Amino acid sequence: MPEPTGLPHPPDVGASALPAGTYDGVTVVVTGGGTGLGKGIAAEFARLGASIVITSRKDEHLQAGKEAMEAIGAPVLTVPCDIREPDSIAACFDAATEAFGLPQVLVNNAAANFPVPAEDMSPNAWRTVIDITLNGTFFMTREFGRRHLEAATPGSIINVGASYAWTGGPGFAHSAAAKAGIKNMTETLAVEWGPYGIQVNGLVPGLFPHEDMTADIQGNLERTNDKDVCQPALRVGQRQELGWAATFLASPYARFISGHTLVVDGANWQRRLLTNPPVVTVRDQMGKGPFEL
Repeated sequence: MPEPTGLPHPPDVGASALPAGTYDGVTVVVTGGGTGLGKGIAAEFARLGASIVITSRKDEHLQAGKEAMEAIGAPVLTVPCDIREPDSIAACFDAATEAFGLPQVLVNNAAANFPVPAEDMSPNAWRTVIDITLNGTFFMTREFGRRHLEAATPGSIINVGASYAWTGGPGFAHSAAAKAGIKNMTETLAVEWGPYGIQVNGLVPGLFPHEDMTADIQGNLERTNDKDVCQPALRVGQRQELGWAATFLASPYARFISGHTLVVDGANWQRRLLTNPPVVTVRDQMGKGPFEL
């Protein structure tokens, strides 16, 4: 029996399973689309003809996203936006609509996250992550939905989630709770808004190396490589693979898919061992000493 080699590598950046021009005349809003996975998702919509609207609170992220979309040749608008503030979101959609018409696709990618044992978590840390990740996703979704309901037009929403919405996330109680809320919201709104032609889906990434990863994940990657023996696929993901999944979910070829959360992680979150290893507490994993008030 040959040695396992993992899942095959994907086609090169620039390839697509969808026809060229699938998103011609379509405007796509990507929150946090200037860096990391958001930029990777925006790029695949751009290659298929979409006009891209990138939101962020940081000017340098907006500029990075603008340059990346222009390099592809896509029309792009960057809008400073704080997704925690409904008024800021409304102004963002006003600007997008003025530039390109009412956006037909919304990708809720922006989130906040950092590892911390629950007992060390401050009230402000909890509120910040919940406010950006869960509340911000809802406020963006609500504004998008209300505008399409008023206009009686169809639309597609993709909420970027996390696999610990199902499993829990030791060391990430704030983010796991927020992502579980997003998964539930995705399923709820798919039913509420389906009669009006608005589909709502979730997209969960596995390990996709990028420049916007938290320090703990970057440290883990430095100790591994592309043939990561900790992944069932024996490799990590490439950003275009997540972008291809997003463009399919929002495309005309996935109109009957709604309320679904698609996990793109090479089966990593379903991995189980026949014999469980010894338990290592979250504090020990993070190199923290005994808890003290």
